[in-house]
Amino acid sequence: MTKYSNNSLAINGGNPVRKKLFPPYKVIGSEEKIAVNRVIKSGVLSGFAAKDNQNFYGGKEIRNLEKEWAKFYKKKHAIAVNSATSGLVAAIGAAGIGPGDEVIVSPYSMSASATAPIIYNAVPVFADIEDKYFCLDPKSIEKKITKRTKAILIVDIFGHTYDYKAIHAIAKKNKLIVIEDAAQAPYSYNKKKLSGTLGDIGVFSLNRHKHIQCGEGGIVVTDDDYLAERICMIRNHGECVVESKKTKNIRNTVGFNFRMTEIEASISRCQLKKLKKLVKIRQKNCEFLSEELKKIPAIKSVEIRSNCTHSYYVLPFKFDSTVAHIERNKFIDAVKKELQPTAGREKEGVRIVCGYYQPLYRLPMFQKKIAYASKGGVWGKKYYNGKVNYNVKQFPVTEQMFHKELFFIDLMHPGCKKKDLIDVVSAFKKVWTHRSSIKNSE
Repeated sequence: MTKYSNNSLAINGGNPVRKKLFPPYKVIGSEEKIAVNRVIKSGVLSGFAAKDNQNFYGGKEIRNLEKEWAKFYKKKHAIAVNSATSGLVAAIGAAGIGPGDEVIVSPYSMSASATAPIIYNAVPVFADIEDKYFCLDPKSIEKKITKRTKAILIVDIFGHTYDYKAIHAIAKKNKLIVIEDAAQAPYSYNKKKLSGTLGDIGVFSLNRHKHIQCGEGGIVVTDDDYLAERICMIRNHGECVVESKKTKNIRNTVGFNFRMTEIEASISRCQLKKLKKLVKIRQKNCEFLSEELKKIPAIKSVEIRSNCTHSYYVLPFKFDSTVAHIERNKFIDAVKKELQPTAGREKEGVRIVCGYYQPLYRLPMFQKKIAYASKGGVWGKKYYNGKVNYNVKQFPVTEQMFHKELFFIDLMHPGCKKKDLIDVVSAFKKVWTHRSSIKNSE
């Protein structure tokens, strides 16, 4: 590792480890440009129409993307949507979930992983997360199940799949549907099964920050013919086609415009071909960082379940302030002063983050139980007779991770070279060596 003659920390006015921006994560190349030009030349930017004919299922690029995605993930159906958020909403609706129902969700994710049930006036019920892997804890899930519970919306957080065996045993016992939010974990394996294929329905993201992207977009997968058709109806104004399709159960067939464009689909087709390679680069980079940073006594690298792989949307670590004799946030603030932001994301600061998102149960929506109305609504007695509780004391592991232990690094994506990773390691080791000088700093 690089040696520095001036050991004064940057947070105290010394010279930083790095003075240039980190490289951006760019995976759009000539293939995507050719694909986009092909669509533009065709003049068909969207093939969708809310009618019961071939256009109900989209245009040529959409259909080809869906076939290729289904083949890659070995699923019977893949349905392209305009975002993973839309995919989660469609999955909840397809499962027949509605007013008075409960859905068990994760508190440690992007908000859509918990708010999707609210679209159908169902009640999100948070369970706590695992201490080792940060996915939903099966024991906590079991405690949250009531006679109103209809589904578990599970999240493969940071790139690691959930406890498939334990959670599916719970779901089977209680006749619950499992919806897998695999937005952060494309091409992660749990035993021999890929992320997104573990649940009854799987949802992937093609948002600009994900492993592969088309700007905004998502894919929903399932082996169930009934669920697949319902998802398609919710995607594209299903209320217009229930009569001609002779749909007997029209519950939740009121549709949205969740349609992906032909341009986005053409880009996604190119991106899917790159997924394996991009994940392997992340894994190699994260292996290097993990091996180096775990040499610091207060830092513990991420654990991975037996016979599973990690696709590293970000690289999480746990920090032990009792060993460091300094709080996590102060330590990480000092590390960030030694580095620079990522090009194109300068306003976000250095991509080393303490605690991830604020736990979702802390959002005003849940603390005040207000969604569509000033009172009542989703949680009102007219539809809901349960007693859901969003008190923070119910979630000790989530609170511990958010406030004290967890931090993650997003300076390990493809685009970052060995020299970039070495700068990250050097910053951590420099701060560790001289941490005593920041104990009392503001």
